[in-house]
Amino acid sequence: MVKFAPQRTLDCRGDACPLPLLKTKKAMAELASGEILQVVGTDPGSKNDLPSWAARTGNLYLGEEEEGNLFRFYLKKK
Repeated sequence: MVKFAPQRTLDCRGDACPLPLLKTKKAMAELASGEILQVVGTDPGSKNDLPSWAARTGNLYLGEEEEGNLFRFYLKKK
């Protein structure tokens, strides 16, 4: 189980691709360097989208937690 202390939580439950990624990009832009964002969602496509986006943008993908159909992703701003 991943344990981080996020500075912000983004609720994307019920959102389908590409909304979780678009909302994540916007939320990350508002964070200071080194801060952690938790993204809570139900779209399984985010399991591929968010790590890939983090790698492309230089942000750090810290991991994920999965509880049934609910996902929690953790990203650290570069």
